[in-house]
Amino acid sequence: MSKTPITRRGLLGGGTILGTGLPGGGVLAQSPPPEAGAMTVDVGLTVNGVHHGLRLDPRTTLLDALREHLGLTGSKKGCDHGQCGACTVLVDGVRRNSCLNLAVSCDDREITTIEGLGSEQALHPMQAAFARHDGFQCGFCTPGQICSAVGMLAELKRGLPSAVTPQLAAATMEVAETEVRERMSGNICRCAAYPNIVAAILDAAGKT
Repeated sequence: MSKTPITRRGLLGGGTILGTGLPGGGVLAQSPPPEAGAMTVDVGLTVNGVHHGLRLDPRTTLLDALREHLGLTGSKKGCDHGQCGACTVLVDGVRRNSCLNLAVSCDDREITTIEGLGSEQALHPMQAAFARHDGFQCGFCTPGQICSAVGMLAELKRGLPSAVTPQLAAATMEVAETEVRERMSGNICRCAAYPNIVAAILDAAGKT
């Protein structure tokens, strides 16, 4: 009898596993990773008012295109599953989780990242409000929080209701704390700076 120990890594890496326990008695095989650069597509991204012509793997997310190909690292890769909001950007003025959007789906659309909202010399009102109210601690989630807040206020101005909106037919929605908390619930702050974030958004609401 063989004394060679069987490990999970060795078992999975051995090529195929006999599927006697699988439905239909099939075979479970470990597929090799796709060959890098096997297929690329031309993508035109207009980011912060500047057009970029890129050649990308069609599976490249907007987040990776921004960070790895354009060097715009303000948008953070947190969960990479659309659950934390750290990668939020604006696409045609609408907030999007850039980790869930393929770059090819944003071809020739207007993309705004935290770098395009304002500058050190002229902060966006939302950026200035976050600074005044200390709406951040470690700062990792802050770019996504700010972009999401800007998009959220635009939704209110367009009259788009949320789960807590009392009057769904109102032409414009009230910028209330309950609305802010509900609409920003997709942006996670592990430092729990939520009270200050809400205060900053309410402050900026009259200035955007």
